Amino acid sequence: MTTETLVPVFAALGDETRWSILVALGEGDASASALAGRLPVTRQAIAKHLAVLQEVGLVEPVRAGREVRYRIVGSQLSATARRLDAIGAEWERRLAAIKEIAEGL
Repeated sequence: MTTETLVPVFAALGDETRWSILVALGEGDASASALAGRLPVTRQAIAKHLAVLQEVGLVEPVRAGREVRYRIVGSQLSATARRLDAIGAEWERRLAAIKEIAEGL
């Protein structure tokens, strides 16, 4: 996962409503109407937030009869988490090197 793909994902995750939608979808697939019933947001607003989340690959629509439900795309979330872990490990390595240099002075 590159910086070019991470930036839009983080921009999408930076919105409190979209984060709440992801948390709700973590409990199971749901339609925009069902999410609007659980969150203090209109169905139209939920649909717009779902479109943003879908655009960055965090959710996908799934037809269930006449209803469209949304589900989390776990692979995208896992890839994002792995990239964050790699960034954290690199910073830990750098900080350990700085500490070693400082202690050697």
